[in-house]
Amino acid sequence: MTHRILAAFGAGLIGLCMTTAAVAQNVSELDVTLSTSASGGGLSGVLDQLMGVEAASLSGLNASHLRSLASPFSGEQVDDPRIMDVAALMALDTPQGDADWQCLTEALYFEARGEPIEGQYAVAEVILNRVDHANYPNSICSVINQGTGRQFACQFTYTCDGRPEEIADRDAWHRLGHIARIMIDGAPRNLTAGATHYHADFVNPQWASLYPMTADIGIHHFYRQQY
Repeated sequence: MTHRILAAFGAGLIGLCMTTAAVAQNVSELDVTLSTSASGGGLSGVLDQLMGVEAASLSGLNASHLRSLASPFSGEQVDDPRIMDVAALMALDTPQGDADWQCLTEALYFEARGEPIEGQYAVAEVILNRVDHANYPNSICSVINQGTGRQFACQFTYTCDGRPEEIADRDAWHRLGHIARIMIDGAPRNLTAGATHYHADFVNPQWASLYPMTADIGIHHFYRQQY
């Protein structure tokens, strides 16, 4: 006897495991033939097929997303204060901070204000990763201003491009000030896999061939220094 497994039935069987709308859609379209005489048939066969669809969908999720999805069941508490929505950032009170906050906000403004929010967090990761790296200064302002004033030695282009550093877009400053605050306060740095370098996709610096690329977000390619 042949039955079509309805979406509601599929969702009921694997509700604790299904994690994406794509999986639910696949399940709703799945035809399964139940036959007691066929090898691998019966309810076991149905579940095998459903689990196969689920596994295929889960394989496309990154580790951070998987941990977040699993936390209600594993007991792991995921504390990620990052805000990825422009409207939510704009709704916050005026951001404030010390000199390092000012430096990071400025760097994000001139290096990444045209990037998607994820890309802005990613640039902040690079700067903070450098602060923690033995090869770089141990403060945000020192990392950003390293080499400034020496030809071809500056680490961030805006610090030595000869242009005045004017803040004209106050909305962008507001959003980036909050991103800087969130990152300085200890938000996760899992977008770039420990990157210490980045460059725009329209340039090809010599150092890019020395390090593995760890992420590609917006117009920026990210790399991790290995020594």
